[in-house]
Amino acid sequence: MKGIILAGGSATRLYPLSKAISKQIMPVYDKPMIYYPLSTLMLAGIREVLVISTPRDLPMFKELLGTGEEIGMKFDYIIQEKPNGLAQAFVLGEKFLDGDSACLILGDNMFYGQSFSRMLKEAATITSGASIFGYYVKDPRAYGVVEFDEEGKVISLEEKPQKPKSNYAVPGLYFYDNTVTKKAKDLQPSARGEYEITDLNKMYLEEGSLKVQLFGRGFAWLDTGNCDSLLEASNYVETIQNRQGFYISCIEEIAWRNKWIDNDALRNLGQKFDKTAYGQYILSLLD
Repeated sequence: MKGIILAGGSATRLYPLSKAISKQIMPVYDKPMIYYPLSTLMLAGIREVLVISTPRDLPMFKELLGTGEEIGMKFDYIIQEKPNGLAQAFVLGEKFLDGDSACLILGDNMFYGQSFSRMLKEAATITSGASIFGYYVKDPRAYGVVEFDEEGKVISLEEKPQKPKSNYAVPGLYFYDNTVTKKAKDLQPSARGEYEITDLNKMYLEEGSLKVQLFGRGFAWLDTGNCDSLLEASNYVETIQNRQGFYISCIEEIAWRNKWIDNDALRNLGQKFDKTAYGQYILSLLD
């Protein structure tokens, strides 16, 4: 399985902050925002990742992440000229995917909770169909919404409904089999003029091959699409890290624990930032 991070253009909800810097390179507490979705792919065991972004922002991601070789991965990059919808990522990434199954994650989504790695690894083994997630929110109108029957079976999906049929929003994390590119190519633009990820998920629902896993109470999903949520996410990361002593989304640590890099490589990475708490944390893993 291969991974795609859709790190879209500057969000209007962050204006004028987004005019100054790419949103996914903005720090969420002590690391760039894109580290959080990248770490999710890594926890799923995915080593090949395509970053899709705008002509303005993509060079910054290349400078930040490089080839991925330092952490035992391989990064590719491609431009999305206009934000034409999430499902377009699979068309743009057709050559990269090369007939493989795929995981798509949005560049401003953060996940943290118990057993998350297990859920990711299970979803990444998919050979047929699609696996998405549901998260209970107070007001789901800004998201894709999934509806269940009394037996817990998925019966409908809606994109940003004014009258949601449930409180379960679909977070920006999706696992698909190797038919996803063909399905994405068959999509028609919605009334908003976009190739909707919800319409792609509906294709799998109609096939009877869509699986929805629910995140439980206490699990954190943070969509950092506006200034308030950016602050909330930073405060959340600060609280967890300072209370527990473990770092969230430290990509160097994950690569090391996945055995993609050895002790010497981890030490070299830590020494690059040894004047910072982040670098000192990396080095402390070898103590």
